[in-house]
Amino acid sequence: MIYEYSYLQDFIRKVFLAIGCPEQDALLASKVLISADLRGVDSHGTARLSGYVRLYDNGRLNPTPQIKIVHETPSTAVIDGDKGLGLVVAPHAMKVAMGKANNVGSGWISVQNSNHFGIAGFHAMMALENDMIGWAMTNAAPLVTPTFSKEKLLGTNPIAVAVPAEKNPPFVADFASTAVAYGKMEILQRKGSPAPIGWVQDKDGNPTDDSNAVKNGGALLPLGGDREHGSHKGYGLGAIVDIFSGVLSGANFGPWVPPFATAGFMAAGEQVGKGTGHFLGAMRIDGFRPAADFKADMDRWIDRFHAAPSVEGQKVLVPGDPERALEAERKANGINLLEPVVNDLKTLADRFGIEF
Repeated sequence: MIYEYSYLQDFIRKVFLAIGCPEQDALLASKVLISADLRGVDSHGTARLSGYVRLYDNGRLNPTPQIKIVHETPSTAVIDGDKGLGLVVAPHAMKVAMGKANNVGSGWISVQNSNHFGIAGFHAMMALENDMIGWAMTNAAPLVTPTFSKEKLLGTNPIAVAVPAEKNPPFVADFASTAVAYGKMEILQRKGSPAPIGWVQDKDGNPTDDSNAVKNGGALLPLGGDREHGSHKGYGLGAIVDIFSGVLSGANFGPWVPPFATAGFMAAGEQVGKGTGHFLGAMRIDGFRPAADFKADMDRWIDRFHAAPSVEGQKVLVPGDPERALEAERKANGINLLEPVVNDLKTLADRFGIEF
């Protein structure tokens, strides 16, 4: 079914209000979630709403957190999210990063005691309005096996970098360090479709097209799929994100990161830190060179890549192009939700007495 994005965003806001979030936080969280739907990251948008409610039901989500800095220098800080919505904690941390960047040229924030923060790109793009380069990454529940392993030790651990230009739209790279985000597997599960080979392995470490493989003891694969196609590089990227987000902040890391996708079905087990961790950064462009000169060169960079000869039937894209096109299309024509997602939303509506 197709819904206007503003209708879905308002419904999301009302659900967050229903579990006790303040109005400002509920509005911000709804903006983060709907931005994922608009940009085509359906796995991290409205479909995730019931997961946050399950976190709340299991006592793992504090709707009224007291977010605070627990350690800092002029350019760095560690923030404790007080078990709050990552959708709220991460933007708070990015604002701190931008404040530090304003003062000393760059700001780097590691976050502990948070939860799933939605799409990384939203937080990175916050820096664009201030002529800054934004960074955002987060660790996540262990669904991913390192190269040659049968044990799940890492999350999908995404990285986003947003870079402003002058005349062109910004460069926005936002990607998981795995072959695919787990939410994409959930979409296949809802459709009853197989997974492409290279996305997952079974419990014995063999390649499989079973979209339920992770539930059946298997694992997601790092970006690259297997060693011959560079999975050790995806493994390395995921490890970097885990260390910056978890080890550096004092959050959980590796196999100890508490679950989100299975929230309500698998309780958080042994802990070595506090909650889920994030890492966010802001770099003031004029800390390196005049911003106008840099952005003019970014225009030149983008234009040159767009002008590259392409294979038949395709065009060379710059990171951010597909998401921007989808956002324009979905704002105009609405967002198509799968039936299982609609059913989840109707269940939430019935529970909280909200019209849907």
